[in-house]
Order: sequence, then structure tokens, then C-alpha cells
Amino acid sequence: MKVLIADDHALIRSGLRQICTELGWTFEEVATGEDALRVWQSGRPDLLILDLNLPGLSGLNLLSRLLEYDFEANILVLSMHRASSYASRALQIGAKGYVSKNASPDELKMAMQRVAKGGSYVEGDIAQQLATQPKGRIELTERDLEILRLLGEGRNFNEIAVALTVSYKTVANSAALLKSKLGVPRTADLIRLSLEMRMARGA
Repeated sequence: MKVLIADDHALIRSGLRQICTELGWTFEEVATGEDALRVWQSGRPDLLILDLNLPGLSGLNLLSRLLEYDFEANILVLSMHRASSYASRALQIGAKGYVSKNASPDELKMAMQRVAKGGSYVEGDIAQQLATQPKGRIELTERDLEILRLLGEGRNFNEIAVALTVSYKTVANSAALLKSKLGVPRTADLIRLSLEMRMARGA
């Protein structure tokens, strides 16, 4: 198996390299979304292990672009986010697996093996969240998730507009709609929710 590791944390990449070595798989690693797209297009790997919080081209945007390029791509999301909204969005776009960074090495290895062969895998706790969500659950868009993430990183609306290459007004309007969806009155509440989502991160 040939694996592409896309994660900007050296420690995470090191752990993934070790698992690939144990499995006898070859691998290549990158730290940005742009590099992941370039490497994928130059030689399609059997498996992409994808972090959602990549610098530059975000993980969700990269996921969409790769699946436009190859709708059968075997992509396993390995994310610090355990909130089911992130998993739901990634799986809706077309990821075949979703595992958080606090999963055990054995579970991660199992997910890698299953997704590399074209199967699917969702970490147990996250799968349970998805299964028990009410039918009328809130659906967050890709932009909603990006704005939440950037707010949690301490970015203001101007900085978010630059990061997403949109206008300040677009960010402000999107944040207002997001507050309405989540039933919170203030931007500070969005920041709190974002930080709560990040508390379970594994890196």
C-alpha cells in the first residue's frame, strides 16, 4: 500500500510513519493542503490520511477537490475534532473514514487497513453520536465549520475574511446565521462552542 500523510503536526506524522512501517506500507508526508493536492495528482496513493486543520487549503476544501478529481479516493480523516458535526460533514463530502486523534493506535491501524482497501470506518464514540442524532439535527456547512475553527483560534472577523478570501460582510453574515442555527446570541458563544469542540483534540 502507498499512503499519503497530510498533517502539519510532526509528532502525528511520526506516529503514522511507525504504523505504516509496521504494516509494510510505503508512505509520503506533507504538511499543507496544497502539497497534498500536488502529491495526490502526481501519483494517486492507495490511502490519504487527512487532517482537517491544515494550513492554507483546509482539509474540508481539499477533501472536496480530491473527490472531484477522483471520486473513488480512499480518504481517512484523522482529526482533533470529535464533534459529530465535523465527522458528518466529512463523510457527507465523501471521506470513507473518520477517526479522532485520541483514538488508540490499534483502532487507527484498523481504520487505515479498512479504508485503504476501499471500506469504511468511523471511530466508535463518533459513530454512536451520528447514530443517535435526531433527524432534525442542525446541519453546519463547510463555511460554518471553518468560521468556528478560526474563531476558536482567536481570529477576528477581519482575519477570518483574509483567511477565507471573502469580504468582512460575508463573514459577519455567516456568523450571524451560524448563531441563529446554534441558538446562541453572541459571537463569544460561538468562540466558547469552538473551544469546547477542540478540548478533545489529540495534538
